Amino acid sequence: MNRMGTVAALAAAALALPAAAAAHKADPNYLTEVRSIRPPDGITVTVLNRSDALLLHNRSGEDVVIEGYDGDPYARVLADGTVEVNTNSRAHYLNQDRFGTTKPPPGVTKGAPPKWRRLDGTGRFQWHDHRMHWMGRNRPPQVTDPGVRTKIYDWTVPIEVGGAKGAIAGTLFWTPRPGGGPPAAALVAGGVIVLGLVLLVIAVRRRRASPPAEREAW
Repeated sequence: MNRMGTVAALAAAALALPAAAAAHKADPNYLTEVRSIRPPDGITVTVLNRSDALLLHNRSGEDVVIEGYDGDPYARVLADGTVEVNTNSRAHYLNQDRFGTTKPPPGVTKGAPPKWRRLDGTGRFQWHDHRMHWMGRNRPPQVTDPGVRTKIYDWTVPIEVGGAKGAIAGTLFWTPRPGGGPPAAALVAGGVIVLGLVLLVIAVRRRRASPPAEREAW
């Protein structure tokens, strides 16, 4: 790779750091807590990365079905550990990202017959559920003081266990960042500083490597 190509690659990497950090890390101002699971026997649900996803582990000996946003079967963890997802559920597509921007294809509508696709046999299913995190891009109106822990809302994810109705229930909170945390502007500024340092080092090395007459031209 030539010098200009190297500079371009380093520049892209430096500027991508803040974007990558924002894309792969949940907002630390939000915290979801699971309050209850009904029925509780043999089923555990863990919140991943504060409010990013739920992880259900089924050891109940019964089939567990997770309902989507239309009351349809979205996913299921069978008694033998088989994990399946319904590709005819709108939730399968809306859960692909935090803000539900992946639109379901034509034909995937409320009431469509289930079409199950096997994922694995671990007895565990992880999914990004929009009911348990804040969907807005702005601060929730409940938060009047960002320095105070504040309840945003209670949430529920309906499930069926062995054909019996149940639910995962929890609460979403706003939590202050320890020490305020680095704002997005600071991350962007850091990327720009890194880029500037890279360009400076390359310029100095180029000047040192050039003949004396060429240096005088600088």
